[in-house]
Amino acid sequence: MKTYTTIDSPVGELLLVGEGTALVSLSMTGQRNAPVVRSGWRRDDAAFTEAARQLTAYFEGRLARFELDIAPEGTRFQQRVWQALDEIPYGSTTTYGALAARLEVPRDEVRAVGAAIGANPLLIVRPCHRVIAADGSMRGYAGGVERKVRLLTHEGALQQMLV
Repeated sequence: MKTYTTIDSPVGELLLVGEGTALVSLSMTGQRNAPVVRSGWRRDDAAFTEAARQLTAYFEGRLARFELDIAPEGTRFQQRVWQALDEIPYGSTTTYGALAARLEVPRDEVRAVGAAIGANPLLIVRPCHRVIAADGSMRGYAGGVERKVRLLTHEGALQQMLV
């Protein structure tokens, strides 16, 4: 049975969904293709105490890497791309093309990498916001470009890009 809770954050209300002890989804209000609470799910704020603690520490600037039990559902390819997101350091960015090259995905399949990033069910925790266009533009964030900019500004990545 899935459990859930909601928490407030500087980027709006977050919906956390878990199964057992693992976090399977973290989404934002208004997010494209965001999950919705379903009948049969049980609200359990206590089950997400550690996730809430780490998210608070992240937004307070005291945490740069999440250490949570996660179990996102996706294809083998999506899982590979999502794991590569974990390797993008806090306060930095990479491009879709660079990420595809690191994964040894052919140039003509870079869009598949972008689609996998767009399907990331663990926003913030799996830092898809750190992937930007080759020209430095902000696009392609399910939570909205303005939130992507806020997260990158929070991490100090935008200041580095402007220097």
